[in-house]
Amino acid sequence: MSARDPQNGREGASSQPKPGQDAGAATFGAFARKPGTRRVAADVSGAQKPEAKSDAVIETVVALPEDAVEVGYIADAYGLKGWVKIVPHANGKLGGDALLTAKRWWFAKGGERKSARCLQSKVHADTIVARLAGCDDRNAAETLKGYTVHIARGDFPKLDDEDEFYWFDLIGLDVENEAGVALGRIADMIDNGAHSILRIEYPATKDGKPVTGERLIPFVGVYVKTVDRAAKRIVVDWDADY
Repeated sequence: MSARDPQNGREGASSQPKPGQDAGAATFGAFARKPGTRRVAADVSGAQKPEAKSDAVIETVVALPEDAVEVGYIADAYGLKGWVKIVPHANGKLGGDALLTAKRWWFAKGGERKSARCLQSKVHADTIVARLAGCDDRNAAETLKGYTVHIARGDFPKLDDEDEFYWFDLIGLDVENEAGVALGRIADMIDNGAHSILRIEYPATKDGKPVTGERLIPFVGVYVKTVDRAAKRIVVDWDADY
């Protein structure tokens, strides 16, 4: 169960908003999986067939798709031919699969919303570089700097088995222990370098006043017993007093 943050290929629980990121936007997170399994995303990009005229521009749109997930942000132009460099919220060789497979991308910065067809994308060190329809030179690419990149949830690659999850699919699930005691709700995921950690919030009191408590539970098989996305519940081997 591993994951990455935006700076070093892993995403922490209290990261600051990226350039152009909307407050509360759903971000990518990465894979979370059972211990001992790690996958490298295949670079399935390549030159595509010539795009139709309707897909040959970066168009302004009213809103992002309802299932749009923020996967990174455009950090800079790349080269002289209109390519852009994206810093993914999950490392391109682990969780950046969607950036390598989705053919339609959306962009947001402040109140602006845009959409473009991705013609080609590939891993470049810890970033993704991409060629977009309608972005034909470096000047055009530089105008996109600071935009966040969003991809429809339906365009994410299917995971290999039932023990693999995307972080954003876990956030918001209720957590209880094997005795049926409610432990709270997943507010975020953390990667400590070895594995993912559930950051769980629950109502508590301090000095007679309501506060938000926090539990940190390693997302590894020894503690996490079941993940039931349909029931929006995770069962863990964890005492409420921990």
